[in-house]
Amino acid sequence: MATTTKQAEEGDVGDGVDTSGSATDFSPNSGDIFDLLSNHRRRYAIHYLKRTDDRVELGDLAEHVAAWELDKDVQAITSTERKRVYTSLQQTHLPTLERAGMIEFDDRAIELTDDAKTLEVYLDVVPGDSIPWGVYYLGLSAVAAVVMGGLWLELIPTGTIPELGWPTLVMALFTVSAVVHVLENRRMRLGEGEQPP
Repeated sequence: MATTTKQAEEGDVGDGVDTSGSATDFSPNSGDIFDLLSNHRRRYAIHYLKRTDDRVELGDLAEHVAAWELDKDVQAITSTERKRVYTSLQQTHLPTLERAGMIEFDDRAIELTDDAKTLEVYLDVVPGDSIPWGVYYLGLSAVAAVVMGGLWLELIPTGTIPELGWPTLVMALFTVSAVVHVLENRRMRLGEGEQPP
C-alpha cells in the first residue's frame, strides 16, 4: 500500500495528533497517517527504524534524527543537540507512534510493529517551481492526443517522420517519464536510502 503526503509544518506542538495519555483508534491504515507524518521527527524516526531489523536504542535513534535535522554527521552531534531530540522523542513523538500502532516502545528500546514494517510510505514533495506528477502526465496526455488527432486528420506531416514514428515518440516520452517517476518515488520512500526524504 502506498501513501503519499506533502511535507507539512514540522513543529513539535500543535501537529494535529492526539498526544494525550488516552488511547486512540489510530491505525497505520487510517487517513490519520497524514497527521502522523506531518512532523519531521516522526518521519525521521520511521525512516531510521525501517532501515534496521533489530530493536533500536533511543540514544541511537536520537543521534540519527538530530544529525538529519541539523545536516551533520552523527559524530559531530553535541550532547546538547542529542539530548534535545532525545527528550522530544521520548516524551512526545514515540508515545504518539506507539498509540498509532506503528512502534513498540519500552524504556529505551524501539522497534516497528509488523504492520508498520510492511507499510510503504513515500513523500510526494513538490518544490514551488515544479509541477506535480499528475499534472505532468495530464499535459503529456494532451500532447499525445494532439499528435494522434493530427495524424488522424492528416494535419501532421509524415514525410520526414514515418507515420509510426510519432506514436513511437509519444510512447518513448511516457516510458522515460514513468522510469524517472519510479526512481523519484523510490528516492522519496521512507526507509530507503541513507538520508530521509
